[in-house]
Amino acid sequence: MMTNNIMGMLQQFKANPMQFLLQKRLNIPQNFPVNDPNAILNHLLSTGQINQQQINQAYQMAQRFK
Repeated sequence: MMTNNIMGMLQQFKANPMQFLLQKRLNIPQNFPVNDPNAILNHLLSTGQINQQQINQAYQMAQRFK
Protein backbone atom coordinates (compact mmCIF):
# COMPACT_ATOMS: atom_id res chain seq x y z
CA MET A 1 0.00 0.00 0.00
CA MET A 2 2.83 2.40 0.83
CA THR A 3 4.42 1.67 -2.56
CA ASN A 4 1.22 2.73 -4.34
CA ASN A 5 1.11 5.94 -2.30
CA ILE A 6 4.71 6.81 -3.08
CA MET A 7 4.29 6.02 -6.77
CA GLY A 8 1.14 8.18 -6.86
CA MET A 9 3.02 11.03 -5.24
CA LEU A 10 5.83 10.64 -7.78
CA GLN A 11 3.34 10.82 -10.64
CA GLN A 12 1.74 13.94 -9.15
CA PHE A 13 5.15 15.55 -8.79
CA LYS A 14 6.13 14.74 -12.37
CA ALA A 15 2.83 16.10 -13.70
CA ASN A 16 3.00 19.44 -11.85
CA PRO A 17 5.96 19.96 -9.50
CA MET A 18 4.90 23.40 -8.24
CA GLN A 19 1.36 22.30 -7.38
CA PHE A 20 2.70 19.23 -5.59
CA LEU A 21 5.11 21.31 -3.50
CA LEU A 22 2.40 23.82 -2.60
CA GLN A 23 0.02 21.03 -1.58
CA LYS A 24 2.71 19.74 0.79
CA ARG A 25 2.93 23.29 2.20
CA LEU A 26 6.45 23.79 0.95
CA ASN A 27 7.15 27.39 0.01
CA ILE A 28 8.87 27.81 -3.35
CA PRO A 29 9.02 31.27 -4.97
CA GLN A 30 6.84 31.60 -8.07
CA ASN A 31 9.76 32.32 -10.41
CA PHE A 32 11.83 29.41 -9.13
CA PRO A 33 13.28 26.93 -11.70
CA VAL A 34 11.09 23.92 -10.87
CA ASN A 35 12.93 21.85 -13.46
CA ASP A 36 16.09 21.92 -11.32
CA PRO A 37 15.69 19.40 -8.45
CA ASN A 38 19.00 20.36 -6.83
CA ALA A 39 18.02 24.03 -6.70
CA ILE A 40 14.69 23.08 -5.12
CA LEU A 41 16.37 20.88 -2.50
CA ASN A 42 18.93 23.58 -1.72
CA HIS A 43 16.18 26.17 -1.31
CA LEU A 44 14.14 23.90 0.97
CA LEU A 45 17.23 23.09 3.05
CA SER A 46 18.41 26.69 3.34
CA THR A 47 14.97 27.91 4.41
CA GLY A 48 14.58 25.12 6.99
CA GLN A 49 11.52 23.60 5.34
CA ILE A 50 13.22 20.19 5.22
CA ASN A 51 16.34 18.75 6.78
CA GLN A 52 19.19 16.59 5.52
CA GLN A 53 17.79 13.49 7.20
CA GLN A 54 14.56 13.80 5.21
CA ILE A 55 16.54 14.05 1.97
CA ASN A 56 18.63 11.03 2.90
CA GLN A 57 15.50 9.01 3.65
CA ALA A 58 13.95 10.00 0.33
CA TYR A 59 17.10 8.92 -1.54
CA GLN A 60 17.10 5.59 0.32
CA MET A 61 13.46 4.99 -0.60
CA ALA A 62 14.14 5.90 -4.23
CA GLN A 63 16.97 3.36 -4.40
CA ARG A 64 14.52 0.59 -3.41
CA PHE A 65 12.35 1.31 -6.45
CA LYS A 66 15.14 1.06 -9.02
